[in-house]
Amino acid sequence: MKLSKRIVAMQASPVRKLVPYALRAKAAGKKVYHLNIGQPDIPTPPVFMDAIHDYDTTVIKYSYSQGEPLLIDAIRDYFARDNIHFDPEDILITNGGSEAVTFATIAICDPDDEILVPEPFYTNYNGFTGEVNAKIVPITTKAEDGFHLPSKAAIEALITPRTKAILFSNPGNPTGTILTTAEMEMVAAIAKEHDLFIISDEVYRGMAFDGLAAKSMASIQGIDDRLVVLESVSKRYSACGARIGAICSHNKQLTANILKLCQARLCVATLEQIGAAALYQLPQSYIDDVRDEYQARRDIVYTALNNIDGVVVERPTGAFYMVVKLPVDDAEAFIIWMLEHFDDNGETIMLAPAEGFYATPGLGKDEARIAYVLNTTDMARAMEILKRGLIAYNQQTN
Repeated sequence: MKLSKRIVAMQASPVRKLVPYALRAKAAGKKVYHLNIGQPDIPTPPVFMDAIHDYDTTVIKYSYSQGEPLLIDAIRDYFARDNIHFDPEDILITNGGSEAVTFATIAICDPDDEILVPEPFYTNYNGFTGEVNAKIVPITTKAEDGFHLPSKAAIEALITPRTKAILFSNPGNPTGTILTTAEMEMVAAIAKEHDLFIISDEVYRGMAFDGLAAKSMASIQGIDDRLVVLESVSKRYSACGARIGAICSHNKQLTANILKLCQARLCVATLEQIGAAALYQLPQSYIDDVRDEYQARRDIVYTALNNIDGVVVERPTGAFYMVVKLPVDDAEAFIIWMLEHFDDNGETIMLAPAEGFYATPGLGKDEARIAYVLNTTDMARAMEILKRGLIAYNQQTN
């Protein structure tokens, strides 16, 4: 029997596909510092579980397909802090930001339609679009430019009759780059001139360093009819396993039609929505404290990397990732070697090979993504292991 071409063509996650190597390393007695996945170690705020414990019901019923009104209102209030206003019908609760991307793609694209995405990009965009037969067309960005967008003309040269949208994360995963207001306005202009949707993944908004601010694309004027903002509690509130995301759009025709998809999958888990509503009600000071913690981790990692011979890295300004060019020919082979053959006093590290974050063949082969999601002591130790591992690897391969 044959499987579908769609499923066979889907990319395995470069973030998760090396997990068996890590499991074997642990079984062999090694401690593995996981820098390969965006799983924060910051405790989920207690208000999440408190809200669930206080939820007074004798039956866990289906929630509304659109989402719990309590959570929808909490998200509306969150945006209102920045003078961005959504009506209740403008917000649809989803099973994480993942489902939000998939639903937006289904609503916007027919099979073989195209979405422009700056690369390197969150690798699962490949899965979310590929599973509905949409195609990613990469907008290549470069480390020497801080992974900022190329010129308007360069982006417009990629547009074809099948182009339907521009998708990006801001702050960026895996680069940590924050788009400038000028870049956001350029994207808005391109979308208006070429009648494209804009899908703005804002999961990491609030994590902006060095006094910078990561503005919501919803703050840009004149694009309400074509903007889709994606939200999630996963990263900002360290609640990845809650799987609570949202689609936010002023385009009521779009949200009314995406609601059909929400109805087809019935609803998002009721209790997690109750907990998520409490997270969105946390004060700005909570987000500021989390931002400061990640900036401290960023500084430790960036300083350490600059003291490793042959490593090339640009300082990220947001999120909790950075893309690093390593002094190796094949980053994935090096990562596997670190898990299988190297340890420093019984400890090793796991990174994510960056090749899978690119759509252009050949790019990212010698690069890795580092997620600085561990405490400052562990991040410093992990960088020490990386330095020693690179020396040992290059000595045995030369």
